[in-house]
Amino acid sequence: MDTSTAAPNRDFDQHLEAIRAAPRDTGRVELIVRRPALDEREVVHEGVVDAEHGLVGDDWQARGNRHTPDGSADPDAQLTLMSTRVLTVIEPDAARWPLAGDQIYVDLDLSEANLPVGTRLVIGSAVVEVTAKPHTGCAKFSERFGSDVTRWINNPVGRSLRLRGMNVRVVEAGTVRAGDAVRKA
Repeated sequence: MDTSTAAPNRDFDQHLEAIRAAPRDTGRVELIVRRPALDEREVVHEGVVDAEHGLVGDDWQARGNRHTPDGSADPDAQLTLMSTRVLTVIEPDAARWPLAGDQIYVDLDLSEANLPVGTRLVIGSAVVEVTAKPHTGCAKFSERFGSDVTRWINNPVGRSLRLRGMNVRVVEAGTVRAGDAVRKA
């Protein structure tokens, strides 16, 4: 193998302490990203979320889901939240963060221990609920950030900390803005 084109061996575990130090009860919305069409990203300062559309203007509903019996969108994967602390580790260039494919990027402890399934979060004026559906990263995520990143986020520690992020469903519609608090309900 030609090692000149191989990605450097990155020791992601050295950053776990900083990731674990994220706020546990009240954090902050850092970035909101709509995906208006396949492979398109639109960073917005403010977004409306509702139980029918997820993030209004995002293609979640139109895209559907190949794993649902009728191909419709999965309500347990309406929105995804990802930690900006993890993104800082895997992608130092914040301009590339929207490529992760999530809609709401936060500084909050997303771990299973801190936010078990069923936990409700207030984000801006909206309320969402953590679902059991795991968020593990797709082939595009691996292509964009590297297979070493995908392996790291999906190892047992990575899954328990939800390094790839987590799925939520909208319980109460509302407006979310960059800079808003995200807190346990």
